[in-house]
Parts: sequence; C-alpha cells; structure tokens
Amino acid sequence: MNVAVPPAGLAPHPDAGVDATMPGGAGLADTAIEDTVLLGMPQLCLAGLSEGWLLKELGHRHWMALARLAGHAVPDFRDVDGAPVYAAFCALSIENADFGALGENDRLTISSAIARVSRTQFLSRHRLSARGRERGTVELLSCFVRRAGSGNHAVARVAIDALPGAVARSGLSERAAAMRTGRLTQHRGFPLDGAGAEAGALEIEPCPSQDFNGAGFLYFPSFVAFVDRTEWRFDAARAPRASTLRRELFFYGNVDPGESVRVRWMAARREDGRLAHHCRLERAGDGARLADAFTLRAAP
Repeated sequence: MNVAVPPAGLAPHPDAGVDATMPGGAGLADTAIEDTVLLGMPQLCLAGLSEGWLLKELGHRHWMALARLAGHAVPDFRDVDGAPVYAAFCALSIENADFGALGENDRLTISSAIARVSRTQFLSRHRLSARGRERGTVELLSCFVRRAGSGNHAVARVAIDALPGAVARSGLSERAAAMRTGRLTQHRGFPLDGAGAEAGALEIEPCPSQDFNGAGFLYFPSFVAFVDRTEWRFDAARAPRASTLRRELFFYGNVDPGESVRVRWMAARREDGRLAHHCRLERAGDGARLADAFTLRAAP
C-alpha cells in the first residue's frame, strides 16, 4: 500500500549512489530474505526485465518486511484511533541495473533487507542477481502515514512504536530531504532551478483500475510508468528498447481519481548509446509538485 509523501528533514548528502553503510547495519540480518523468481511474460517487457513488475513486487516485499519487523502475520497497521496506516514511499533508487540482459526462463534471485533509518522512515534494499551476476540494486524509502482528509492531497506521518529503533544511515533519505526542501541546486548533472526550461510536457489522466492501488492512492510504479510514457513521447527514436541503468524518484504528493498528472520533460542528455533525463511530475489542476525523476537508460 503506497502513496508518495515528503520525507522527514535530514542533513543533505552528496550526489552519490547506493550508500554502502547500510548493509552491515545491526538488525538487517534478522530481516534479510532471499528467493528466486522464474521470469516469464508477467515479469518481462520488450526490453528485458519489467520495471513495473519489479517495483510492485519489491513494494510488496517492503510492506511484508515491515509486518515481520513488528511481529505481525500480515501488514495491518493502525493509529491510536484505529484508522489504517500505510507505508508511503518517499523515494526510490535503482543503481547498476542490467535489466536488458534478462529474458524468458532466467531465474532472478532477490535478496531483501529492511531497517529503520529515522523515527518515521524505513529503507529496504533489494539486490538482484541472475546467471551468476549482479543485475542491480533497488532501494525503497518509506514512512508511515494516515489520511488527514477525505482525499489523497493531505496525509499525516505516524510513528509506529512497535518497530525497532534507528539502526542504519541512509544516503537516499538524506538526498530525498534535500530535494524536498530545495537544498540542492543540481542533481545527476541537471540543474534544479530552471523551472521554465523544459522542452515539453505530457498530460496523463491516471486510470483508477490500472494506476491506483488498493488503498486508493496513485501507486508509486505508476509514477515511473508516466515518466517512461513521456520518454516515449520525446525520444521515441531511441525508446522502443530502452532499458534502465539507473533511476531515482523523489515523491512529494499524490492525486485523486479523476485528476490529471502533467509530466514535464525538463532536460535530457544523449551520448554513447545512453539517454539521461530529468522529469518533473505535477498535478495538472493546481501545479503542485508530485515528484522529480532522474533516469539513465541504455538507448541503443
């Protein structure tokens, strides 16, 4: 159950990739789980491993890992008034991905672990391997929230006392906080102060049966799908078999069913068979910022 909301404020972190301090953190060994998936049509896309399937799968693993941390058989979290509490994703990071090398009947091993990184935030790390090689690392950063109104525009953070205390440092949470509060002037080589410099925009009306999750929120993999649709609009010559090498999304808000999302193609770089771009997602009705996405793709 995932909705995009701002992370808690933390100190800024350099523009870096996966934070190597987390894997050996105390408590991670107790939450680590590994299994293997036989890849077939549900897990694949035209260019290899389906990122949409992968993120849904890892989001579910994150949610189940939180339940295990709390000693629950199922992930049923409630606030003091009995209202449902959900894990809202604040950021995601994909690093060193080799999704394009995977195909039908490959066996993908997923090694997952989770840890608290602040009073309200948890970070899961998922290492992917297949055919004896690493195929990427995915990090998902979440905090617990409940609805603060009748729709999806307002949520309130909730601390779950039954979960273990802070045990790990997370560069992703620090970058997410710096993005949200405007403390970064550039990221991944793209300036962040050129709000009017985009090359174009694509307006998308999310479909309730396809893009929202069971909690009624716009599901976080849908944000990624909207970015890819925008890439298809503005770089179709290279996009048919584009495969993600690296991606970071920072989430700030959500929409209600019936509202449209505007994806702004802020800037792009193309070199050596690779396409890098920055997209900003907004609510079309009021211009509220929903997410920033930074993507590097192999675009043969």
